[in-house]
This record gives sequence, C-alpha cells and structure tokens, in this order.
Amino acid sequence: MRRTAGKLADGREIIYFDDTQDAPPRVAVDTRDLPVTQPLSEVRRDPLTGEWVAMAAHRQTRTYKPPADLCPLCPSTPGRPTEIPEADYDVVVFENRFPSLAQGVPELPSTVDDMPLVARAAGHGRCEVVCFTSDHNTSFGQLSPSRVRTVVDAWADRTAALSEIPGVAQVFPFENRGEEIGVTLHHPHGQIYAYPFVTPRTTQMLAVASEYFAEHGRPLMGDLLAAELAAGRRIVAESTHWVAYVPAAAKWPVEVHVVPRRHVPDLTGLSDVERDDFATLYLTVLGRLDALYDRPLPYIAAWHQAPVDVGRDELWLHLQVFSVLRTADKLKYLAGSESGMEVWINDVTPEQIADRLRTHN
Repeated sequence: MRRTAGKLADGREIIYFDDTQDAPPRVAVDTRDLPVTQPLSEVRRDPLTGEWVAMAAHRQTRTYKPPADLCPLCPSTPGRPTEIPEADYDVVVFENRFPSLAQGVPELPSTVDDMPLVARAAGHGRCEVVCFTSDHNTSFGQLSPSRVRTVVDAWADRTAALSEIPGVAQVFPFENRGEEIGVTLHHPHGQIYAYPFVTPRTTQMLAVASEYFAEHGRPLMGDLLAAELAAGRRIVAESTHWVAYVPAAAKWPVEVHVVPRRHVPDLTGLSDVERDDFATLYLTVLGRLDALYDRPLPYIAAWHQAPVDVGRDELWLHLQVFSVLRTADKLKYLAGSESGMEVWINDVTPEQIADRLRTHN
C-alpha cells in the first residue's frame, strides 16, 4: 500500500491509500476557491449525568442528499471539482469540512452563563471522512478483500495519528449506511471521530471490564468470547483469527459483534494476517446481513477501541454492526423506554437472528 498526504484548498489534510499497483502519483491540486473555515465546536457537561455533549451549529449548512452527479465524495472531473482532487482513487481520508470537533477551536469560558454546575470547553478533536472506493454505486460489502484490507490499514493509520493529537482521549471509526440510519451522502464512506473525552458507552464498558479484570485477572471479552464459542448458539461465522456472533443480550433487532480471538486494544495492534482474515470474514458477515431481508441492510458499523490512555489491558477491540430494521419494511423506533430510560426492549431474540443469519449464505 502507498500512502500520500496532501492539502485541500482550505488547508484541510487529505491522505490517499493506494493498493492499485499502477496508481498514478497523487499530485492533483484542489482548484476550488474555498475560504479557510473556523469551526466553533464546543462541549458541555450535563450536570445530571456527567456526560459531555458536543455542539456544532455550523454543521447546519453541511451537504444534504445531493444527486449522484453532484456527489462531493466522487473523484473530480473537468469543470466539477470535489473534495477529492484526483480523477480516481482507491481509499482516501480527509478532514471533514463540517466537523463536530476540530483542532484550533477558540477557547471558551469554563462554564455556561457562570453556572459552576455546567462545565464548558472548546470542542477540540478531529473529524475525518473515509471514502472506501471511488465507485459511487457500490457498497462496503461489495469491495474486494484486498480493498477491505486497505481500509483496515487506513483505519489503523488514522487511529495511530489521531491518538497522538494533544487532548484526544478516544478514536472512533464507524460507518453509517442507509437513509433509515440518517445517511445524507450515499457514496460508500465512513467517518472517524477523535474525541476530547472518553465517550459514555466506553466509560460504561470500561467500568464493567475493569471490575471483572480486578476480580479475575483477565479481560472480560476474552471469557465472553470463549463462552459464546462453547455455546455455539449465536455464532454467525468464524475464521482463524475472528469470530462473528449475535450477542446474547443484543439491544438491536439485528446486531453482530466481530471480535478478534487475540486481545488487542485497538486497530493498530492487529497483525497483517489478522487484517487479511478480517477482510474475508467481514465480507461474509455483510453478505449475510444483506440477504436477511433480501435488500441492502441499513446499519451502523462501530469500532470499539480502548481509549488512548486508559483501559488498554481491560478493553478488547471489536466491531459492532447493528441495524434499526426489525423486518423487511419495519423500523425499530427508540421510544419511551429506550430514549427516556435507556432500557432496551428487543422484538426478536438473539438466537432467532443468529439462526436466520447462518442460513443466509
């Protein structure tokens, strides 16, 4: 793989990850007349829960459901420059033009309206876009294993780089797919958020994992994985280095965890053979997910990584893929119990979904 870094017209960084053997040098210049943006992101701490909430009012003007011929993630063509100056590309990562978190954000007063209970800070961090392919009309599940491997390398590269930014506490690569999820750009792509705090989900997982580690001297996920393999009931697919299963307490009507058999805290720790093996297994999982309702499944694919400075021994890298689609034409809405109390109610058992996924090859 060849890595080439450059700059867009407004100073944002763009990085090309090429796996095509005869890919040309990435020297195209962004010809757009773009003003240098100054994001005004901030974070505020909810005094009732202790959770940080990001606020980025400038994102109201971001691109929203453009037609395919105006897609900003496609390669540039004569007379129509896009976010990617090149005429073609393999995988590309660039700083989001409308970030929720950014570097160089102006400092702010430490509280909201002089209320000591409501802490406030600049929204330091970084948000990046990851384009998986230059082909607008495909999907992650239709990529070749070698291209998926390139994407994994890009995720690992960015995890390492973003973890080095002062103040970044956690790096989160993810993909949103489908309008039902809220996707507003249909080109196959994902995002990476570098947060200035440890997220609520990870904080909760770390508390449970730390308690288990202190009692048993080993990571919780390792024992959970062994138990799922022994039971076998919810296993969807497995390979030499990875296991995909429906978690026994799944919250979502469709949910699969893809877990490495070896403990690593984040994507940077995966070996070459583990990255290759993931590519093959994950494509199998995505194929089964799309076959579940005989239609492209809307989903979120979320990489759970250990934070930058804590939980490296206790937390275990894994990918969570989940969907809001509970039947071929019905969505699961997060209503009173889920949204109000965060008590989840699933309309299907994990065993039923695992059975269906195993039969959809």
